[in-house]
Amino acid sequence: QVQLVESGGGLVQPWGSLKLSCAASRYIFSIYVMGWYRQAPGKQRELVAQVTSGGTKNYADSVKGRFTISRDGAVNTVYLQMNSLKPEDTAVYYCNAGGYDGSWGQGTQVTVSS
Repeated sequence: QVQLVESGGGLVQPWGSLKLSCAASRYIFSIYVMGWYRQAPGKQRELVAQVTSGGTKNYADSVKGRFTISRDGAVNTVYLQMNSLKPEDTAVYYCNAGGYDGSWGQGTQVTVSS
């Protein structure tokens, strides 16, 4: 198990940007996959972006070209840079370590609205 703490959510206008952070309790490069998921009201939780221990990155089609996942081993933190935000990006964003059956953060709300 790894403890995860997200931060950086908030209210932003359409086409704005936010950067989410996920601080992990242990060395993130030893975790085979870390990612960001999101869940909008009335919808299932969906994968947004993930990065493997080897550095391979995957993105949901809906965020390709707008969102970027990155990581910093010196501070055991994974980031999600979100640009050109749309109202449909509104959701609670969760950090994950180890896949869907792994560890989860508490979530951070992202609201995109004018």
